[in-house]
This record gives sequence, structure tokens and C-alpha cells, in this order.
Amino acid sequence: MTVKLKYKLKPFDHQIDALEYGWNKAEFGLFMEMGTGKSKVLIDNMAMLYLDGQINFALVIAPKGVYRNWVAKEIPEHMSDDIRHRVIRWVSGPNKKQKEEMRSVQDTFDGLTIFVMNVEAYSSLKGQKAGQWMSRMLGSRGMIAIDESTTIKNHKAKRTKSLMKIAVGFKYRRLLTGSPVTKSPMDIYSQCEFLRPGLLGFESFYAFQGRYAIVQRRTMGAAAFQQIVGFRNLDELTQRIDMFSFRVLKKDCLDLPDKIYTARYVGMSTEQFKMYDQIRRHAMVLFDNGEMSTAPAVITQMLRLQQIMSGHLKTDDGDMLYFPSKRMDALEEIVNEHDGKAIIWSRFRYDIIQITEMLNKKFGEGCAASYFGDTSDDDRAAAVLNFQNPNHPLRFFVGNPATAGYGLTLTEANLVVYYANDFNLETRIQSEDRAHRIGQKNNVTYIDLICEGSIDERIVSALRTKIDIGAKVLGEEAREWLNLKPTMK
Repeated sequence: MTVKLKYKLKPFDHQIDALEYGWNKAEFGLFMEMGTGKSKVLIDNMAMLYLDGQINFALVIAPKGVYRNWVAKEIPEHMSDDIRHRVIRWVSGPNKKQKEEMRSVQDTFDGLTIFVMNVEAYSSLKGQKAGQWMSRMLGSRGMIAIDESTTIKNHKAKRTKSLMKIAVGFKYRRLLTGSPVTKSPMDIYSQCEFLRPGLLGFESFYAFQGRYAIVQRRTMGAAAFQQIVGFRNLDELTQRIDMFSFRVLKKDCLDLPDKIYTARYVGMSTEQFKMYDQIRRHAMVLFDNGEMSTAPAVITQMLRLQQIMSGHLKTDDGDMLYFPSKRMDALEEIVNEHDGKAIIWSRFRYDIIQITEMLNKKFGEGCAASYFGDTSDDDRAAAVLNFQNPNHPLRFFVGNPATAGYGLTLTEANLVVYYANDFNLETRIQSEDRAHRIGQKNNVTYIDLICEGSIDERIVSALRTKIDIGAKVLGEEAREWLNLKPTMK
């Protein structure tokens, strides 16, 4: 490297290797497993390009639950003290002061400007226009980076198309993700197109798919569809990607403690069992009649079965039904056995609220904080800050893994409980690694609450073995999953 940067925090050897390999490449992917410090690498990369006179602007795009963390933690913690810089955060519904701050990006600044946006903004016209302006006016001396870049893996999505167009105007383009491929090698196409159109050597997604996927015609009930059943030439694809990316796995570069997986089996109440069986039978009728011919339709029925096991059910009319549940008792037993701090994940809003209330009642007010869609920005920041303070009484972080499972550091926890799992494999991987990352000094125990014989077992088994559930809920296998008969014990 020709640029000598005074680091704010000393980098690990693998972080230096990443910088040496790609710091001045126009397009580059930091495919570094969660917890290996890819955010620091990007921030140091910004600083180096600024010192080299290549950029004076950087646009960082991250999921909604993560982008605030760039402003509050990542940039202050890692940006070199030698770099004069300012950080501006996008706000979708800004007050007067926030509007003025965002507009200040248009003002001349003798230093490095970093503008942080949530990726969801690019699904709106307002966000698209902001990105287009920055691309047109600042991109020639700028960098654009997407954190958790699998958020643009769908080549048909509006925000993916929008960001591809915006990226073209930037001198430097970066991807950050621990798992560029989560469900299928097809995930990588649009991410690479963001870096540079045609980077992989294909004129269209379908040409790319034709080279690396095996597609067959399948049926589900009365419906017929094309399904990817396998892949080919993946060694070739890997070689192409390696030319413009840097891959790091935690096991190869960090001496981290172990992950320990276990399960706590929880029975059903009589009311839960009856409702579960009712929904299961109804699903079978729909399936056999050909009224459940798509994966989303199957997922909806799976979701209902999962809700019942948590003790509630949202009906088609929007009403909520509640059932006696043994799951909350099991959670209380687990945390009673544990002295340190713990994370509890659930995909359901109702669960998060009930769990937080139970913990604050049983273990003292203020010992638990929730983190989900309804949580304010200030409360989110306080929850993370207080949880990471070993001397603060906040012991339990109760969150939705789709909201809080990305980008946060929660290494004070050495126990993680999955009350109700998300079906998305990437979400599971990401949420596990909130605790298992740089800074963790203890083994981390992961406990899944499971109702024996139910769909719970299949979901957890698939996630732990890194199987995409979406691929499992098509055809006869979907029927098998929905027809599982749980035990009451």
C-alpha cells in the first residue's frame, strides 16, 4: 500500500490483508464473515482513498436496523483521528433540524463527507432521487458501499434496480456481507452487477442462470412451475468472484470461543394442541384441493402453526386469539439457570412484548429491553449501549432477529435463546453472530425452544444444518411438513 494511515484501532492481520488486496480497486467485495470486522476495513479504506486524493465523499447504505449503528458506533470507533470528516444520516420523515442537516451535503466541506442511508429508502421515490443526486453530483469523487449486500440479491426488486443505476456514477463501489450466497448461487448476480454491469461476463440474469443453474419443470397440486434443482460450474463462478473480492471466515482468522447448540423441549397446552391440529387439517384440505400451489401460501400456514406454539394466532379477520402456553415458563426456567446476560430472539411482536414484561416483572424493572420495529431510535441505541456495559443492570436483550439481528455487537451475552425462529437462513446466521464475534471471550450457548413432533423440529433442524427452508416447502415435502403431528407432553 502506498498510503500510510494512522489507524484509530490496530487492525488484525486479515484486515490488513483485505486492505492491501483491494483498497484502490474500483469495485471490490468484502465477503467477510460476521464478527471479523468488515466495517472497520471499509472505514479504513475510505480514509486511505481520501488521503490518496481519490475521494471526498462516501455513501454507506445498510438495512434499517443497522444503518444507525454506522453513525453511532462504527464510524466514531474506527475512523482515523487524522481524517477531518462529517457524518450525515438520512431520515425518512425528518424534522426541521434533520432536514437542514441532510441538505448540508450540498455545502462545500474541506474533508470527507460520509452520508449514511437505510437500503429500504431506495424503494421510495424520495430515497431514489436523493441517491441519484449524490451519484450525479458527488459520485465522480465518491465511494458507494452496501452493508449486508444480500439486501439487493433480488435482481427484479425496485430498490436493486435503483441502486444499480445509482452505483454507476460512483468512482468506487463496495459490497459488505458475511454470506454473499444465502439461498442460492443466483444471489450473487445482482450484487456483482451493482459493482459493475457485466462484471461476471453475462448480458442478463437468465444467461447467468443458464450457465450455473439446472432448471426443471415441477408441479404442486394443479399448478406447474420452473424450479432450480441444482447447480453446475460453481468452481468457475468462485474463481471469477475471487478476482474482485476478499473472503474471510472466522475460524481461519480469529481465536473465538465455541458455539454450543442445544434444545429445550416444550409441550403444548390442550388448547394449543387442538388449534394446531385444526390448522394442520385445514392446510391439508387446501393442499389436496390445489389451493396451496405457491411457497408463500405454504409459508403462511407454517407461520400460523408457529404462532400457535408461541401461544397466539392472528386470524384472517385480523383478530388475535390467545392460548395457555408452556413456552414462557420454559424461558423463565432457562434464564433462572443463567447468571450472565442473554439475548432472546422471536419473530413475533406479541412474543417480544410479553417476554420483556415477564422478565422485568420477575427479575426487576429495567433488567430487560426490547428491540423490534416499534422501538424508537433512541431506545434502540440505549438498549445496545446499556446491554454492552457489563456494570449496567440491563441483562436481557429481547429482539426480532429480522430487525436487530444485523450489524449490532452484543458480545456481553453468552446465552442466546430462540423463542420463535425466523424461516430465513441468513437471518438465523446473522442473529447468532451478534454475540459470537470480535470481543466475545466466552463460549456462546444457543438454545432453541422446540415442541416435539411439530414443525418446530423441522425448522430448527433445517436452520442448524444451513438448509434454505424456502426450497423445502415445495411439492410433497411441503405436505409432509404441514402434516406433522406434535406431542402434548
